Amino acid sequence: MKAKYALLGTLYFVQGLPYGLQSGLLPVFLRSAGLSLTRISLAKALYLPWVLKVLWAPCVDRCGALRAWLALSMAGLALACLACAALSPETDFLPLALALGVMNLLASLQDVAVDGVAVQLLARDEVGHGNAIQVVAYKLGSVLAGGGMLAVLHRVGWRTLFCLLAAVYLVAVLYVCKAPVLRLLPRPPSWESQAPAGTLEPRRIVREVLHVPGTPWTAGFVLLYKLGEQGAATMFPLFLLDHGFTPQQLGLWNGMVAVACSILGSSLGGQLMSRQRQPLALLKTLLLLRFCGLSLQTLLLLAYDPHISLLGAAAVLSLCVQHLFGGLVTTLTFSAMMQCTQRADTSIQATHYSVLAALEVLGKLAFSTVVGGLVDQLGFGLSFGGFLLLSLGALLYVLGAPPAGS
Repeated sequence: MKAKYALLGTLYFVQGLPYGLQSGLLPVFLRSAGLSLTRISLAKALYLPWVLKVLWAPCVDRCGALRAWLALSMAGLALACLACAALSPETDFLPLALALGVMNLLASLQDVAVDGVAVQLLARDEVGHGNAIQVVAYKLGSVLAGGGMLAVLHRVGWRTLFCLLAAVYLVAVLYVCKAPVLRLLPRPPSWESQAPAGTLEPRRIVREVLHVPGTPWTAGFVLLYKLGEQGAATMFPLFLLDHGFTPQQLGLWNGMVAVACSILGSSLGGQLMSRQRQPLALLKTLLLLRFCGLSLQTLLLLAYDPHISLLGAAAVLSLCVQHLFGGLVTTLTFSAMMQCTQRADTSIQATHYSVLAALEVLGKLAFSTVVGGLVDQLGFGLSFGGFLLLSLGALLYVLGAPPAGS
């Protein structure tokens, strides 16, 4: 059991590095360079491979060993990091964006393989702890590549940081090649051995995925549940940057301390899930608490004065509280997704989970791409009112869940 958790923790940790880099470091870096919120939000389009990963998930599911997919994708990520190290963000913006897009493509391939490993390795009574490790390790990777890099970038330098990231990926490749627990996985049949050729047809795959009990309701929830929280988590740090906080302060409080609270929430979510094993019942309470926390953060935003130090401390506290609730909600949501996927046939489990995960990313990506323009047009106050309505919508959706979540 410990070997399973160690493997999953390592894989999800390195999987979180590209996300942390692009969500924690780049927005503050670009805003400090004078870019508008609209342009910063459009940079979220680099996450597109995470939505499109459902296109190559069947290939990972049914052709080749998961160990090979993991090793090749992470080796490619190491090369992409070395490419980023050779570029300057000030003068090579377009080549850098291309390199980051390639990183996301390779990370999405790795994600499909890691999710397939998790679904096949974890027993039902291990899902809670497994998903806590999944979310916590992913966020630790995000902290290292996001808040950590932002805090030390001015001292260490761009090139050195990306060389270190490349070294982390190479160590992970060696670990995967030697990990004995991966021998427990069944080898998927090759494409040639699949029974009718139509098995890999997209329409047939979609039908198989949607016929898994609970999938339609779960798909709707993962599209909706994070929207309001994502909008606030993206814009509130930039609001603080515009009102007196420095990039180094945001790297510490938002990139590290607040994410540590998110990790704490994810760990607590895993503990709660391992005891009750019914994520929907817990989600009803937690979504209500998250809505209340976002309401208080919105009131703080409307009354904020950078000359009152107490309000600055309250802003940091609100970041931590929202990340705590966000971590709890995310872990329980991923547990619900994995429980739904475990009802599927083993030949489509990685694909099924990838579809749900892609929908989760799609909801966040689509909204994050336009949220900067929304704030530029409406202002922070009205925009946060919209975030509140979206959070309320997620709460009402769960309160109206069918008995079996189907």
